[in-house]
Amino acid sequence: MKSKTFRSALGVALTAAVSAVVLPASAASAAGNPAADSSVDGATATSFGRIADAVLTRRTAALLDNNQAARRMAPPVVKNVRLSAGQTKTEDTALSSLRTRKARLAAMGEAYTAADTRVAVDNIRVKGRRATVVTTETTTLTYKKIRGDEPPTTGFQAHHEVKFAATADGKWQLTGITPTDDGPMAVNEPGTVAVKKAAALPSATPAATTKPSRQTQKPAGSYDYAAMAAYAEKYWSNYNPAYRKFNDAGGDCTNFVSQAMKAGGWANKSGTYDDYRSWWYDSSSQSTSWVGANEWSWFTLDSQRATNLSNVYDLGVGDVLQMDFDRDGSKDHTMVTSYRSSSGVPYLTYHSVNTYRKSVASIIASYPNSLYYAYRT
Repeated sequence: MKSKTFRSALGVALTAAVSAVVLPASAASAAGNPAADSSVDGATATSFGRIADAVLTRRTAALLDNNQAARRMAPPVVKNVRLSAGQTKTEDTALSSLRTRKARLAAMGEAYTAADTRVAVDNIRVKGRRATVVTTETTTLTYKKIRGDEPPTTGFQAHHEVKFAATADGKWQLTGITPTDDGPMAVNEPGTVAVKKAAALPSATPAATTKPSRQTQKPAGSYDYAAMAAYAEKYWSNYNPAYRKFNDAGGDCTNFVSQAMKAGGWANKSGTYDDYRSWWYDSSSQSTSWVGANEWSWFTLDSQRATNLSNVYDLGVGDVLQMDFDRDGSKDHTMVTSYRSSSGVPYLTYHSVNTYRKSVASIIASYPNSLYYAYRT
């Protein structure tokens, strides 16, 4: 939860937060990293964080299924610090998109009753009369008990670049918020992905995304599925220092899933690094199938370590889900199932955006036109 002092500065609505941020335009004339530039002081950094927090909190509130959400949805007031005209329109569109997503989720039997969004300022770059603020958002949402077997919460960490510009009247305005993570968008990130003309599909078979009428359970296998899930839920936000990160080299999602598979008993298979029939990781390198979504799929099916499932709702603990966002035939993202409710809803945990127990329904609601590939490990 936010501290009492921080919440009082924000207020219940975005209006209070925006009105509270009063920054001198002189701070915009500084250049470089704030660590070496005293004109970008702690109070300014805190104010940047508060306005970003207020906007992202407002987006999250659009997904909530309670009266509290309405009270937190008040529009910003144009006063000392404001959203630019363009960003005001962008936020109006964003909230409309998120309300549509909320309705889509409700139709699939999912809702959220509460949320906590916190934003930390990681870096501020100021050039002339413009500032770029790098932030980390940490959001936790509470699942509404509709079926009664939902897990308590889902959570994610998302990174953004928030743009500010000094105005002629000596104040600041927020001009843009851009996500910087690879992988699926956070549930409170508006937007859709355009569908591309499909190329020749890889050998994996797309899975249906409608909930089957008959529930299926995962049979016992040769791997430790509980260990896979425990690993994923331990390291979803605090990365295991024993492994290299690939966030800045195409995304860390498949690397993370490979780690979970290893924790559950998958053994290395030797071979050249670029041969998809090999799968290994050592202190200096790794196979492309360890870190590449397509190569992981090819290895997995060729080695018969997994088979395709016909429906995403058949995923059990330790099973893997991949996505092709724009249906171009190339897989874009890999996730592992770390929880399955008694009524048959799988919950996915993954890196990039670092996410804990996100329901498959929530993923489909955000990406209704994507292709999904489900694997029984």
